[in-house]
Amino acid sequence: MHTHIVHAHPEPKSYNGALTRSAERALREAGGTVTVSDLYRTGFDPVEHAGHYANRAETGSFAALNEQRHAWTIGTLPEDVAAEIDNLERADLVILQFPLWWHGPPAMLKGWMDRVFVSGGLYTSRMRYDAGYFRGRRALAAVTTGAPRAAFGPGSRGGDFDTMLWPIHYSMHYMGFSVLPPFISYGVQGHGYSYEDESSLHHRLRLNLTDWQSFLSNLDHTEPLHFPGWADWNEDGSAVA
Repeated sequence: MHTHIVHAHPEPKSYNGALTRSAERALREAGGTVTVSDLYRTGFDPVEHAGHYANRAETGSFAALNEQRHAWTIGTLPEDVAAEIDNLERADLVILQFPLWWHGPPAMLKGWMDRVFVSGGLYTSRMRYDAGYFRGRRALAAVTTGAPRAAFGPGSRGGDFDTMLWPIHYSMHYMGFSVLPPFISYGVQGHGYSYEDESSLHHRLRLNLTDWQSFLSNLDHTEPLHFPGWADWNEDGSAVA
């Protein structure tokens, strides 16, 4: 199995970095291969704009989806985007590794999706959801958060992870991936901001890395998340009654 990890955290020594390294080690020890896109380290530009396209479909105004479709058709996608697509095409499993910032992923990861999920190439009106480009492949989100587990859930002060991760999960489903349940690392505190003493925190986070490796070793027995299929919608996109 080949896994590609999209790593979206600016600090290499962060706990997100430890999770990525732990996943690399566990997956390789299990006989798989792993590649990593470290978006901050490589300086990936998350902002879609006209400057990415030298051969424009329309020079009078910039319409991102039109330019993506045009670039895909004539083979002039930006090099960084083409490289990311190549990584995804080679992967059996894609892991999105990121911290929860303001109840969602960092802008870097959202921008990566804006640019890499190319209109007309990786999705069309007929090539999406269950018929998506990446059907037959799996994806999952590995997320860190500062607050403890008890702070999250429906109506809780930290928010509901099912709601906060829905845009990420649904977007991966839209692209055809079979989306696995997320792995959430709770209570990952920054320096000087902790709900527990330093030794207890470090011990708990070490155990969490072990849980992460165990989670990865059991993916073949993990049921994917359920999303509506084509049969669940009317032609206008509304849900079937």
